[in-house]
Amino acid sequence: MTTTETSTAQSVSDAVTAGSHATDIARSGAATFRTAGGGADEARVATVVGAALEGIRSAIRDNKVTYEEFDAFKRWLISVSDTGEWPLFLDVYLEFEVEKVAADTQQGSVGTILGPFWLDGQAQLDSPATLPMRDDEPGTPMILAGQVTATDGTPLAGAKVDIWHTDSEGWYSGFAAKPPAGNLRAVVTADDQGHYEIHTRKPAPYTIPLDGPTGQMTLAAGWSPWRPAHIHLLVTAPGHRTLTTQLFFTGDPYLGNDVASADKPELTLDPQPTGNGDEVRSDRDFVLEAE
Repeated sequence: MTTTETSTAQSVSDAVTAGSHATDIARSGAATFRTAGGGADEARVATVVGAALEGIRSAIRDNKVTYEEFDAFKRWLISVSDTGEWPLFLDVYLEFEVEKVAADTQQGSVGTILGPFWLDGQAQLDSPATLPMRDDEPGTPMILAGQVTATDGTPLAGAKVDIWHTDSEGWYSGFAAKPPAGNLRAVVTADDQGHYEIHTRKPAPYTIPLDGPTGQMTLAAGWSPWRPAHIHLLVTAPGHRTLTTQLFFTGDPYLGNDVASADKPELTLDPQPTGNGDEVRSDRDFVLEAE
């Protein structure tokens, strides 16, 4: 999570720290708040895993992969495991397709991927709320506000907005050494009309960790490693399906070339000055469908 490629000289621990934390979250079953779990069905396993393996075999055949390339691939897989980057790799390069499948049966506000940097157990705040931050937190002050309703327009009293994002240098708290624990993360409870108001700092674009195997593969392929600046949100209310989404910013140079393929035009904000110094504000309502 770096704002420039030159910052990869910082330390190999960037990838290892982020990878190990993301792996711990994945092991805990973070996906359970998005969809119901279930036991493995033998026929389903055979179909899905068989199709995935055949896709790899087809790539080997069609591209006449050599033993040298195959051995390099095995070493890369070992490196991904050693750094704990499987959640990062899977969320960057595959999750957006799973999200597309889920979106086919969902109503309400547009969602996108969760990504690997969510953390449980964050500060619980009532709206209006200011996210936990350093006394001298850098960046443009920003207000994100709106209302949470059901698909019929009914306000969802006490809806919760779980929000997290990078600081102005592109670092997530909990996954990098620089920001303090809990920085720019909280779960905000909306009022009795579903209104929420969150005061924070505008996040920055960043690259995925370039010192780990996922970043190295991305650069070797000549792909952009950048994510446009964005805010992550989980919006919940009893009896309603959780909305997993991200909000982006108009004018960001990496929109349309997101390494995680998660940006969507419907999720783009256009913050406007509030007249209070350099503070900006965006309003965004969320609609949740019933379970």
